[in-house]
Amino acid sequence: MSASERVNLLGMSLPEMEEFFLSLGEKKFRARQILKWIHHHQVDDFEHMTDVGKVLRAKLAEIAEIRAPEVLHEGISRDGTRKWVLKVDGGGAIEVVFIPDGRRGTLCVSSQVGCALDCSFCSTGKQGFQRDLTSAEIIGQVWLAARSFGPRTNLGEHPITNVVMMGMGEPLLNYDNVVRAMRVMKDDLGYGISKKRITLSTSGVVPMIDRLSAELDVSLAISLHAPNDELRDELVPLNRKYPLEELLAACRRYSDAITHRHKTITIEYVMLRDVNDRPEHARQLLRLLKGMSVKINLIPFNPFPDAGYERSSRESIMEFHRFLNDNGLMTTIRTTRGDDIDAACGQLVGEVMDRTRRSERWREAVFLRNQEQAGEAGPLQR
Repeated sequence: MSASERVNLLGMSLPEMEEFFLSLGEKKFRARQILKWIHHHQVDDFEHMTDVGKVLRAKLAEIAEIRAPEVLHEGISRDGTRKWVLKVDGGGAIEVVFIPDGRRGTLCVSSQVGCALDCSFCSTGKQGFQRDLTSAEIIGQVWLAARSFGPRTNLGEHPITNVVMMGMGEPLLNYDNVVRAMRVMKDDLGYGISKKRITLSTSGVVPMIDRLSAELDVSLAISLHAPNDELRDELVPLNRKYPLEELLAACRRYSDAITHRHKTITIEYVMLRDVNDRPEHARQLLRLLKGMSVKINLIPFNPFPDAGYERSSRESIMEFHRFLNDNGLMTTIRTTRGDDIDAACGQLVGEVMDRTRRSERWREAVFLRNQEQAGEAGPLQR
């Protein structure tokens, strides 16, 4: 059997793996054995699965595989952030980012090659959309990141404590594969990450938010970025199909439906100079979200070539933050991480480029921004 015809076990959940082994005439418990080898020990060679019989190992090697995307490039930021550029079938590339923060380690995972939504401030959307990722390619990002930390002596501890579906793509437009992968993330035979520590970020695909609430109650984040429909139509074109009233109604239904106690929905709001950062925008956002169980995450805009936008000044961000907090909306400011390796929010483009060709203008923008911050008192609030 050729490699292309082998079954990739990497993306299978426990029920799918059990069905696979039953189809081979094997007992169901084999599924639990193989899942542990794959996700607890990051093994991709059946010969290393020492508690599996030799005959079955040979059979699996003939008809199955454990294949993650290929690592094309790995970068490590001065702040400890790590980024991998991964090659997927069909010639496309995706990016996955690991952000360490004390005892917490957050992995930002991609769901598509490119993105079809074309949000005006996001570099990922500028490369267009190629295809959905398979569940094996999605969970493969977690598998590769976990493997990079080496063997674990204590299986109760894991460097990846949180996963956010905030990488390339719109997760809810690849619903089935994303949900299959998140089930493996949650499963104790997979990565044992609690549902409140798995966050799916969406630009607002309303019907799929409702479907998600009925099937898998993970934490939800909404890429809002504007407090009114007119501006959001410009920044997030999906708003023309699902305007704010419909989107926020879906958020309320989601909060009512989920079973875990962490019902707060995160509202992501990128701060764009003189576009959505004025006092009237803060007042509009307050009126829009008042009474909802939300946490607002203000995201300083991260530059990329020919973006057409600038980052809001520190003063504007702090004033916006202060107004919302003072009026009862829990608000934080995201610390920019990994921008020196193009790993910051909005910078993922899934391409391997010569750094000098990547854009001197982008480097200049980062340099000037860092100079500006260095001259101001204190770091941005987390």
